[in-house]
Amino acid sequence: MSIASNAISVKQVPGNGPGSQQVHMEEDLGLDGTQVFAVYGKGGIGKSTTSSNLSAAFSKLGKRVLQIGCDPKHDSTFTLTKRLVPTVIDALEAVEFHSEELQPEDFVYEGFNGVLCVEAGGPPAGTGCGGYVVGQTVKLLKEHHLLEDTDIVIFDVLGDVVCGGFASPLQHAHRSLVVTANDFDSIFAMNRIVAAIKAKAKNYPVRIGGVIANRSAETDQIDGFNEAVGLGRVAHFPDLDVIRRSRLKKSTLFEMEESPELQIVQNEYLELASRLINEQTTWDATPMKDRDLFDFLGFE
Repeated sequence: MSIASNAISVKQVPGNGPGSQQVHMEEDLGLDGTQVFAVYGKGGIGKSTTSSNLSAAFSKLGKRVLQIGCDPKHDSTFTLTKRLVPTVIDALEAVEFHSEELQPEDFVYEGFNGVLCVEAGGPPAGTGCGGYVVGQTVKLLKEHHLLEDTDIVIFDVLGDVVCGGFASPLQHAHRSLVVTANDFDSIFAMNRIVAAIKAKAKNYPVRIGGVIANRSAETDQIDGFNEAVGLGRVAHFPDLDVIRRSRLKKSTLFEMEESPELQIVQNEYLELASRLINEQTTWDATPMKDRDLFDFLGFE
């Protein structure tokens, strides 16, 4: 049995540009009533840290939260669970890809404050497409009615958007959050992510839910780019040592020893979670051409 047979097909999707082959989910996933976020940003920018602490903040506000790690490295949720949990691919391999034999406890793990954690996993490095694994993961969650019982779903997606497979979570999400630092490489990647979201928005309900500045003392370059393309910043997390130490302790920020610095960043996460729940603001940004952005960024 092919794992891809029940998950996706690859086909030409109108409106995504000439020659664009997109990973396309065949079934209506029925996520009404659940707020679904997809978190993107340049590789190494802190998406998993942001996603996990945001999941923790949502849970602190009384929400039922599910976080789905979409990186084959399967390290999205370890600060929530304190370990590298088995992946959906691991669970499927154990039953020779007979998904009907799986139960939720085979691939869903409870983390900090009741946050449910799933790691999709992926094919071995250099083989296959990561997009179909996300499709199979969501299919399993829906079959076991886990999405209907959840208030918030967060897809934590690896790296930049370079193909339809990595963009596939956008087909499930209502809003995408872009994590960036105040530097050229991060903003260059953000511009391409904005382009991917704009392309997906032609055929799916996903919209940009805002920009999260991370690991940066200043935000001038981010704010200048946002103003130019029509985006908005929804949070700012400086490069704080307490965040670095929380990763080493395999803990969310809400489990660290109290300090004035920690209180500030905890409050920022709680305020962000509250705004995302209550305001549901979106931006219809227009990305720049790569060469135009190259000329735009930097100092005079």
